Amino acid sequence: QVQLVESGGGLVQAGGSLRLSCAASGSFSSVSAMGWYRQAPGKQRELVATSTRGGSINYADSVKGRFTISRDNALYTVSLQMNSLKPEDTAVYYCNAVALVAPLYSPENYWGRGTQVTVSV
Repeated sequence: QVQLVESGGGLVQAGGSLRLSCAASGSFSSVSAMGWYRQAPGKQRELVATSTRGGSINYADSVKGRFTISRDNALYTVSLQMNSLKPEDTAVYYCNAVALVAPLYSPENYWGRGTQVTVSV
């Protein structure tokens, strides 16, 4: 199994910045992808940014140019630098990882418990 722990959420005024971090731990063979999703009240969870082990990165259109995802494959961590934050970015942000776990070593999705990001006007 994989445990994901997020940190770095908080309160910030519009135009400010926050940096989220996520660390993976547990029993797994490898982690093929890590990323961030978010869910605002009354809305569905949506992709924010993902990074594969090989370096392929994908961003939601709403955060392109403002957010930057980074990953350390050796440490099994992923971070999200959020700049020029808008009130629309307010949500619970969830860390996601795709890992290979014994005995089948097939890809499985894992989720952190989430960290709150609130952007005020």
